[in-house]
Amino acid sequence: MPLSFMQKSSSIAIIGCGNMGRSLIGGLVAGGHPAERLRGADPDAAQRERVRGSFHIQVVADNPAAIAGAEVVILAVKPQAMKATVSGAAMALRGQRPLIISIAAGIRLAAIERWIGAELPIVRAMPNTPALVGAGAAALCANARVDAGQKQLATAVLESVGLAVWLEDEDLLDVVTALSGSGPAYFFAVMEALETAAADLGLPAEQARRLTAQTALGAARMALDGPSDPACLRRQVTSPGGTTERAMHVLERGGLKRLLGDAVRAARQRSSELADTFGEE
Repeated sequence: MPLSFMQKSSSIAIIGCGNMGRSLIGGLVAGGHPAERLRGADPDAAQRERVRGSFHIQVVADNPAAIAGAEVVILAVKPQAMKATVSGAAMALRGQRPLIISIAAGIRLAAIERWIGAELPIVRAMPNTPALVGAGAAALCANARVDAGQKQLATAVLESVGLAVWLEDEDLLDVVTALSGSGPAYFFAVMEALETAAADLGLPAEQARRLTAQTALGAARMALDGPSDPACLRRQVTSPGGTTERAMHVLERGGLKRLLGDAVRAARQRSSELADTFGEE
């Protein structure tokens, strides 16, 4: 979703200027959001200087100072730091009453609202690390106080670094965490295994790496941009009696689908456990 004039005029504070915070700042700036309408906050002087030098925005150490005047506040701190961060900024948030977008994994909407001590519009988003290269995948869920315009604004913020989809059921964010949040590691593991296999068969390591990465990129683009689902695409490239069919038989005998299903279920369970832990009083 391209940033509209109204969205570009919004004053946005990003609390936490680590990897994900910086990626969102970079995506917003690249999408045309005026640098003077962005303000970052981070306790680390090196992080502040890095963001200031890269994007030419104002960056401060004090969270309430960053929040002052902001229409949108993005909470981009680690889950274990969320309670202290939100509690410390609660007075400023109650006074400003901005749209709050949290990208901290496992921190539920109710916990954020409880730490603030007021009923504010809050969106919870689950992005993933490919957002760092503008190819992220995020799911969003809002509380009842988020209006349609604020949903559009939250969508534009997350789409500045990739794909964004909305969910009605917050519990499904644990599934998203297990799928797209942890998912890059699954694909990296498959890519690593393919590289190793090709190298073991004599292909030079650099060529194996580049061919593997490009193959993964091409397959993802076909799945995302084309009309066919992955099952159909797999059938289309699996000629009877050919090399791909032989390889697929090996993967099927090894239980690939079961293993991936077990992995996603295990990650979902851990996401729920961490949400319970981080969301405690």
